[in-house]
Amino acid sequence: MLALYHSIGIANHFFYGGISMTTRLEQAFTEASKLSPKEQDALADWVLAELRSKKKWNKLFASSQEVLFKLASEAIIEHRSGQTKELNPDQL
Repeated sequence: MLALYHSIGIANHFFYGGISMTTRLEQAFTEASKLSPKEQDALADWVLAELRSKKKWNKLFASSQEVLFKLASEAIIEHRSGQTKELNPDQL
């Protein structure tokens, strides 16, 4: 079976009930399984929150492309017309 995985380029994935997991993620879960139940739950809460946050930001950015394009265009016009100045972080 491993030869088949190599031939189709997925030898670094594990399959559990039809779900694919990379070797690295499987290693992380193996290490996490050594934590106390309380620590495992805290880690799970954090991972799930991060995944939800990423999905939220991806959705927000996808729905705001037109606005971002407009703002970027305005910034370029202002810069080219000399309406901007160089930012010096030491003077913030």
